[in-house]
Formats: sequence, C-alpha cells, structure tokens
Amino acid sequence: MPASVPPPSTAADDVAASPVPVSGPAHLLRVTLLMAGSCLPILGAVLIAPVLPKMQDHFASTPGAKALVPLALTVPALALALLAPFAGVIVDRLGRKRLLIVATLLYAVFGTAPLYLESLGAIIASRALVGVAEAAIMTCCTTLIGDYYSGPRRVKYLALQTMCASASATAFFVLGGAAGSAGWRVPFWVYAVSLVLAPLMATALPDAAARPAADEVPAEADGGRPFPWRRLAGICALTFFGAMVFYTVPVEMSYLLDDLGVQNSGVIGLATAIASAATVGGAVTFARLKRSPDPMLPAVLALCAAGFAVMFLAGSAPLLVVGAVINCVGTGMLLPALLTSAMSRLAFEDRGRGTGLWTAAFFGGEFVCPLALLAVESAVGSLAGAVGVLGLVAAVVAAGLLVTRRRAGVVDTRPLPEPVA
Repeated sequence: MPASVPPPSTAADDVAASPVPVSGPAHLLRVTLLMAGSCLPILGAVLIAPVLPKMQDHFASTPGAKALVPLALTVPALALALLAPFAGVIVDRLGRKRLLIVATLLYAVFGTAPLYLESLGAIIASRALVGVAEAAIMTCCTTLIGDYYSGPRRVKYLALQTMCASASATAFFVLGGAAGSAGWRVPFWVYAVSLVLAPLMATALPDAAARPAADEVPAEADGGRPFPWRRLAGICALTFFGAMVFYTVPVEMSYLLDDLGVQNSGVIGLATAIASAATVGGAVTFARLKRSPDPMLPAVLALCAAGFAVMFLAGSAPLLVVGAVINCVGTGMLLPALLTSAMSRLAFEDRGRGTGLWTAAFFGGEFVCPLALLAVESAVGSLAGAVGVLGLVAAVVAAGLLVTRRRAGVVDTRPLPEPVA
C-alpha cells in the first residue's frame, strides 16, 4: 500500500526547485518533445492493430502464423515491461538525455524494419527490439518530467502525459487503419517520425541536474545508501493492478459490444473514442484538483469499480458505454495519481531506476490484463462477468487503501501549492 504523503512544499520551494524555465517558446518545445516521446510506446502498441488480418493473410503459409502474427502487436509491451528496470539503471548511470536520443534513433531503425523484412520471425524480433527502445524512451521522458518540474507543475505534466497517451491511442489506431488500406507494411513508415524528434531533443532538452525539492524524498550524503525498495514496492504493486484496470476498456470494449449484438465497426469505433475522451477528461480533472495523489487513490479506484459494475449489469450498448465512461474517468485520474505518487518517493539519484520499475509494473499489468480476464472469463462463463469480478477486486483494493490510511493517521488532503508567478 502507498506510504504516507510527504507534506506539501511551499510555493517558494517549488519555484526554487525548477531548474528550467517554465514559460516561453523553449518551455513549450521542451514539453511538446517530452509528450511526443511519451506517445511513441503507444504508437508501438496500437498502430499495426488494424493491419493484423492482412499480415495474417500474407503469412498464411508460415507455420504457426495464427499465433505469431498477434505476437507482433503485443511483444513490444512485454519487452518494455521486462527491460524498463534495466533502462532505469542505465538512465541513472549514463544520463537521461543521452539515452533518450540514442533510443529514439533506434526506435526508427527497429520500427521501420518490417518494411523490408520477409521473415515473420525476423519481424517479431524487430518488434521486440522496438520494445527495448520504448523502455528507454518511456523511462527517460518520465524521469525528465520529474527532474525538470516539482509540486503542482509535476502533477500537471504527468497528467498531461496521460492525456496525450490516451488521445494518441485513438489517433494512431485511425492512422494505422488509413495507412493500412494501402498495404500492411505501409503503417510501419510512421515509426520514422522519431528521426525528426531525436535532433530536436538533442538541442532543446537541457541536461538534468540534482536539486533539492520539498515534494520528494531527499538523498542521503552517503554514496553507498541503498535503493528505497520498500518505499517503492507498494506503489509498483498497486500500479501493476492499476494497469489492468486501465487497459480493460480499451482491450475488451469491442468484445463486450459484440456480446450485446453490436457488430458495426463504426459504432464500436465511436464507443471506443467516447471512452478515450473520458480518460482524457479524468486526467484533466486530476490536474485541476491540485491535490496530493495518495489521499485520492481510494476514491479513484472506487470510481473505476463503479464503472465496471455498470458494465457488468449493462443489458444494452448505451448502458455499457455509460459504464465505460465512468470507468475511464477514473482511469484517467488513476494513472497520473500513481505516477505522481511514485515520483514523490524518489530522490534524483534514484529516479531513473524508480521510474523504470514503475514503467515495468505498468506495462506488465497491460500485458497480463487480457490473459487474466480470459482466465476469469473461463471460470465465470462470460466476459461481462470477468469485468464484474475485476470491479469487485478494485473495490476491495480501494477499501483496503482507505483503511490503511486511516490506521496510519494520514489525513493530509491539503491542495498542492500554487507556484509563484
């Protein structure tokens, strides 16, 4: 369970803790690049989904193609989850900016490889390497947000990261479908966009440096201090579960609608877009509340559970969409709350490794989500029932968090400080 929230910083501390300008064209470009970099792993996860049937047809003569072709979509997430902790170690040792630029260039090399590879095995291998690059990119971008900003600004930009990721998922799905109409290889050209981002990152992103900040755990003077495993273990475990909650609607919405007799792809796409918009709305709400994340987690998880309950009880498509919207408002708040909570537990020297562990927990939960729901579905007899079970577990976790906080005497729900102009 999350530990107690550190006391809110003062406004003066927040200003002093910012090593980079927080306004002007340079600031806008820096934020844009960090958000664009954060969207690259999302691109890897959804871009080729619409062309999987065409890939299946192309490799129909390859033994095991029915199982291997979907693996081309999911293996980057698995590689990202497995390698993000190692990327975090490298981040802390070699530096954030240097690794980010190298990984962004490699992302283009590995991402466009299927344009000329003829073997399905080689394509899957290249997709795994995309996941390696994504692990470094996601860890670096998130770590740099934590380095550059603190207090309410950090909350704001971590929430913006969630908003951009949610919105880009829908955009990339549409882009992949449109490009795929010209052939299943065409969407892979989009990975070359990172060749534009890399030189901009090299020139526009400043090198991060350690600094004291009142909203994070201070580093000790002893260079041999241990990594704060215990401090981070609870939030990473909660993040693993939170990722399963987060990805249930995007992954399973079309199947739930199909079970209700909705087979029109346009209607399914519209329902998914509405849910994605609700996720963005949740992230905006989180940023506007300007409160410490830990006290909010029980209520946010309870909101997610309520959405799952409505989806479980839904006997019609409109009611299913209502439940999905409720759930996605909660998940839009959940992701930045978890990430902000993790950041508050890390000193500068630990932030790369800590962010890598958090990223591994999140994408590990993403990978496990459909497998876990499939197992529960086989046990309870329906996908809606599996969603209902997940909602029940989310409600139990929310209650456990609330009880733990009350027993610990954590009552600080003061808003985060406003920065001084």
